Amino acid sequence: MSGYSREILLATSLLCGGRGAMQLLQLHRKLLQRCHITEEEFCFILQRCPRFLLVRGPAGDGGERPGDCTVVAKTSLRLCRSYGREERCRGEGEGGCQQLHLCKFFIYGNCRFGKGRKPCKFSHDIRSDHNYRLLRECTLHELNEDDLFLLLLQNDPTLLPEVCTHYNRGPGPHGGCSFQDTCTKLHLCQHFIQDDCVFGLRCNRQHAIGDRGRRLLEERGLSGDIIHDLPFIYRNMHHLTAAAQPTENLSDPLWKPSAQTDEDDNICLHFIRNICRFHNECRRVHFHLPYKWEEFDGFTWTDLHNMEDIEREFCDPSKTQSSGDPSVNFLTMTRRSQRVRRLSTVSSVMKPPHYALTTKWQWYYRGDQGRWVEYGQPDEKSRTTSQTSRTLEEAFLSDPTAQVTVVKGQREYVISFTGTISCLLHQVQQSHR
Repeated sequence: MSGYSREILLATSLLCGGRGAMQLLQLHRKLLQRCHITEEEFCFILQRCPRFLLVRGPAGDGGERPGDCTVVAKTSLRLCRSYGREERCRGEGEGGCQQLHLCKFFIYGNCRFGKGRKPCKFSHDIRSDHNYRLLRECTLHELNEDDLFLLLLQNDPTLLPEVCTHYNRGPGPHGGCSFQDTCTKLHLCQHFIQDDCVFGLRCNRQHAIGDRGRRLLEERGLSGDIIHDLPFIYRNMHHLTAAAQPTENLSDPLWKPSAQTDEDDNICLHFIRNICRFHNECRRVHFHLPYKWEEFDGFTWTDLHNMEDIEREFCDPSKTQSSGDPSVNFLTMTRRSQRVRRLSTVSSVMKPPHYALTTKWQWYYRGDQGRWVEYGQPDEKSRTTSQTSRTLEEAFLSDPTAQVTVVKGQREYVISFTGTISCLLHQVQQSHR
């Protein structure tokens, strides 16, 4: 991976600056602002470099999408426990100790000796001969102190107190913890740490460090800045501990950023109905319409002003571009030379029929007379296809690389979802209002 050392350093720094983890697509966008890297190189680095763990999160529609994936920063480096106890280091001898010799309170950002006249008996020098050798071997020697310390905190399980498992069991403010205010473990919502708490701000368990936890951590020597970020660090620790493999497989095209160019994420159904309880913590896009047209200016996605007109023409299968100036090309999803994407609510086939404002995808083919005919509907000769819009949509969401057989009359056709624009059926989307 030596050929990508700069990109790996930048990605590591971005992750550490984002509390140790970041959504996959956000990391890709931020990395593109700082260096030139192709999507293939980005996926290759995440797949091959042991610095990164890809955590796949379930999407709100029951599938898995890049917008729901998180990248967590990893390292195999640890603090030497023998050094911290002033014992003879077990790693001394041939090859030397392979763990860092540093003051743990220095990492906590609150060593009482480091700022006073009395020097600390433990090292505060990450560039000592011993430490620098290890950092260089792990290609972490160019990382600044703050980023390095956060990386160590979420990877070295000996640096932080455990989360109390009894707190998360039973009723009451302390759950099933019999020690209550005298507990030496941290009281945090386990489901928040696991990133699957469904209650959000209404949860009865702590999603932030409370007064009791703050006192406990301050007594251990942790600084206020680190304490503030600890819930997110514990979440990263959970992902790192739970990971069965060092990295996830990125060979599936689903995990490439380009796979989500035109639907980075789903629009929140609950926000449109003014009942989203997660507010700013919601993973879905908050917008007042069930569709949203955006243009990429090289740095961020910005709204297109005439999106309702664009949407109306996009829903007409005979249209390949909008009538505005400049127009949006629906085949290439571009406007001038800029990329365009369309966000929408979850597909209607992924929700029960009573769900309002879902997106109904209609699949069309060009009939013998050149007229666009929806699958499952009669054509000019009253013939219907064996597949309908709904069955095709279900098949597409189940496997975007699949091939589906369609029978009409005495003829049999094969639809390839991964085919080119010219041979792939035209897909049109309409939104319930």
